Amino acid sequence: MTGFSDYDSLDGLAMAELVRRRELHPGELLEAALARAAHWNPHLNALSASFPDRARAAIAEGLPEGPLCGVPFLLKSLSAMLTGAPSTLGSRLFAEAVADHDSTLVERYKQAGLVIFGMTTTPEMGLSVSTETSLSGDTRNPWNLTRSAGGSSGGAAAAVAAGIVPLAHGSDGGGSIRIPASACGLFGLKPTRGRTPSGPMVGEGWGGLGTSHVISRSVRDSAAALDATHGAAPGDPYWAPPVEGTFLSATTRPPERLRVALQLAPASGVAVARDCRDAVLDAATLLEDLGHQVEEAQPAVPWEELQRASWVLVASNVRLVLRRRAEALGRKLVASDVDRITWAAVEEAGAMGAEAYAAAILTIHRHSRRMAAFHQTYDILLSPTLAAPPVELGFLHMDNPDPAAWRDALRAYSPFTSPFNMSGQPAMSVPLAWNGEGLPIGVMFAAGFGEEAALFCLAGQLEAARPWGHRRPPSLSLSVESAGGKRCRPS
Repeated sequence: MTGFSDYDSLDGLAMAELVRRRELHPGELLEAALARAAHWNPHLNALSASFPDRARAAIAEGLPEGPLCGVPFLLKSLSAMLTGAPSTLGSRLFAEAVADHDSTLVERYKQAGLVIFGMTTTPEMGLSVSTETSLSGDTRNPWNLTRSAGGSSGGAAAAVAAGIVPLAHGSDGGGSIRIPASACGLFGLKPTRGRTPSGPMVGEGWGGLGTSHVISRSVRDSAAALDATHGAAPGDPYWAPPVEGTFLSATTRPPERLRVALQLAPASGVAVARDCRDAVLDAATLLEDLGHQVEEAQPAVPWEELQRASWVLVASNVRLVLRRRAEALGRKLVASDVDRITWAAVEEAGAMGAEAYAAAILTIHRHSRRMAAFHQTYDILLSPTLAAPPVELGFLHMDNPDPAAWRDALRAYSPFTSPFNMSGQPAMSVPLAWNGEGLPIGVMFAAGFGEEAALFCLAGQLEAARPWGHRRPPSLSLSVESAGGKRCRPS
């Protein structure tokens, strides 16, 4: 090692390898991460909580010799529980909540050797595609501090893009891994429904819409993290199809010639910015250059029906969680407990009948079968991740007084991602383009149910053909003082 200037060029697996060879101590990595967090978080607002002494104690006690041993890591303050750590869900109602157990996924992160030292910001209840909320304020994009880092895993993406950690936990119920990955120039894969566990307290997120994984800079870190965490836990209501081999090995295996459907327009019919359209067309050309077959095609998606079904599942789950929290506090839930967008969801859910939930489940299951039929013809569906470059902060704040306008803005920005939460199939955002303003533009690839390995094969090929790991936000050109007097210089 030449000192901590190397921290910024290492992905998680490279860090873990140096730890395994005893060329680097996990404590050195943690202090480097903490120095970066101390420097950048005041500018980005990516971390909602930090507990360095706890992380230091975990290292002192001895870490499991997992595939990511010694790698600094952050949990999203939603969909992940760490005993004794804040569990705010991005909400003022949960501002004082503390987890009383580890979620199954967090147990597996620990067994992988990851060193958890903080929590990242999220919009209230994970409802928005931008991380702007009354509890923690605005999370800013490292590529342009006036722009959103995305949501709902916005803090996770901002932390990875800033070089605080090489990968961070995220969850995705409508695009919440892929959206911030696109906005921050990172790799983000949403796994198949049931691939990663949601327990032990819940069997599924948002009626099957939600799942958890990571946002990372490198493809192989994402694959290694999924290798370490996938698989059913006792009592899980269902699980994804078993896999052959490892996801990590798939990243170095060239894919066979793929049949790729190119989708340029969303089913909703909203406009797509030229930057995003150009990025996906360029990706299509790249795929053809790599030997794949690309043709313009898209599945028949009943957009309005799916959106109604999705909102029933989301709003009803949100209302239940908030109402139970208020009951635990010994009172009724009131509008002042939450931001206005969240309260709109609570009110709408209260007006829904039981049959609406059953109908919503039937709707998303029909969509799953529709997409399965589509993937009998096409291996991959290629589209933009977002309909516009990263938006300015303010448009999607959770305390917007006009819920209808807020919802219109959300749908105009992110019309591509949520159908894959409804079908349950895996999809990934790949950072293949930056526009003339220097803002990242992600491109999305989806595969059939259970086919993460196919996505990792393709992602590895794309990363080799058009590397992005060297790209860093220009705002990170300043040096950061790290522990021991060594200089950390993001490239």
